[in-house]
Amino acid sequence: MKQGDEKYQEALAEAVNILRRWAREGRVGSYKSLSEELQAEGHRVHFRGPVISHLLADACRQDSEGTAPMLSALVVLKTTGRPAGQFFELAIGAPFHRTSADWTWEQERARVFARYRES
Repeated sequence: MKQGDEKYQEALAEAVNILRRWAREGRVGSYKSLSEELQAEGHRVHFRGPVISHLLADACRQDSEGTAPMLSALVVLKTTGRPAGQFFELAIGAPFHRTSADWTWEQERARVFARYRES
C-alpha cells in the first residue's frame, strides 16, 4: 500500500470512520488498536509502520480545515498514553498551526470529543 493509491484511499476512509466513532464514544485508542480495527475491515496497516502515520496525518487534513480539532489526537502510544511525536509535528505545521504557548494535546482531544458529541 502506498500513499495515494486506491487501497490507501480506502484505508484512509476507514481510518476516518473509526476515529469519528471513537470521538463519538469519547475514547482514545492506541496505534495498535487502530491497526487491528483497520485489519478487521481488510486493510493491512502495521501500527509501527510509516503508513499509519501518513493515514493519521491525511485523516486530519481531510477532516479539518485547520481550525477544527485534529482527529489523530485520539491515537496514543500504549506506553505513554500520549500521541507520538509525529502528531505534535503535524500540529505545528500547516494547516493546523497549533503554536500557541498554551495549546495542549489534552485540549485538542477534548475539542475532538466536543465536536463529535455535537454532530
